[in-house]
Amino acid sequence: MDDDMPDEVFPDLRTRHIGGWGVAQIAAGTGLAVYAMWVGILQPGFRKVPLKLQVPYIPASKGQVKNVMTLLRGRTGGLVDLGSGDGRIVLEAYQQGFSPAVGYELNPWLVQLARFHAWRAGQHGKVSYRREDLWKVDLSKCKNVTVFLAPSVLSLLKKKLQAELPDDALVVAGRFPFPDWNPCRIEGHGVDRAWAYSMQAQRQHTSQKNENFGATVNDTENELVQEKLSTLKIN
Repeated sequence: MDDDMPDEVFPDLRTRHIGGWGVAQIAAGTGLAVYAMWVGILQPGFRKVPLKLQVPYIPASKGQVKNVMTLLRGRTGGLVDLGSGDGRIVLEAYQQGFSPAVGYELNPWLVQLARFHAWRAGQHGKVSYRREDLWKVDLSKCKNVTVFLAPSVLSLLKKKLQAELPDDALVVAGRFPFPDWNPCRIEGHGVDRAWAYSMQAQRQHTSQKNENFGATVNDTENELVQEKLSTLKIN
């Protein structure tokens, strides 16, 4: 296991009571020995995913779901959940008016678990759970995006989001914030906290940061030129 992963995941486990049903879902999500055999033997393509990008499954708490939906309040249209796990964010989003509501998840056990939750809630066929690599998903038309991923993944994912999402898109992160991004709103406390990011504001911030960096570089270059000219005059 990646050395960084326990620090990112275990605090959440220590501060939350998962309960019997939660333990059962984690068991289903990981697949125990059966899933390990499936990954190692029956699906060698999964091994192409770097260990640092393989995120352990931890079901979102009711508080986390509530805070994410609070940050999305007033938004309309479709919603995409990247790394959708057992699908509860997608299901709640659809029930609150987001359509289409789509979850992308690479773990086939979790995709089936999400579909079971949708069936049990009477929403079978109304929400969509797709077994696809989130890095290959086209996000150019997505206006509402949610993520519950580890910091090691978020630091890479932000590049994809900035490159593909439209300016009016809102990204909501649960459990961990995006490194170096400035949230426009924060909801909740502790492990249930969620962060909302405006893509337009984020692009403006990044552009301004790059301009300031460019100006600093130019100033440094000008200072070096002036020093060289002064040296030549003295000589």
